[in-house]
Amino acid sequence: MPVVHTYCSEPVPPAAREVLKAAYGRAIEAVPGKSEAWLMCLFEDEVPIYFAGDDSAPSALVDVSAFARSEVPSEAWERFTREVTPVVARELGVDPARIYIRYGTSTDFGWNGANL
Repeated sequence: MPVVHTYCSEPVPPAAREVLKAAYGRAIEAVPGKSEAWLMCLFEDEVPIYFAGDDSAPSALVDVSAFARSEVPSEAWERFTREVTPVVARELGVDPARIYIRYGTSTDFGWNGANL
């Protein structure tokens, strides 16, 4: 049950959403037991984002969360970062130095009217 929520200070055109969704689908496979089959992607654009107190340049936050009964190895998150950063930068026009990627896991996750 991975979720990737992308916030961007700039507009995110439909074509960019499709490219990002595909990149996230490939990259999530770095996380043991995760695949695009259960991946949910959310996109919020034109969000006011101040990076280092400045909102004059495009910025983005990619928030990744996953249902996990055990700790996700840091190498999995590192691979995800390496794979998606250049795609986010290219598709959203954001300098990689203004992209944050945040990771989190939860042992409690609801789906289809019940918790897993």
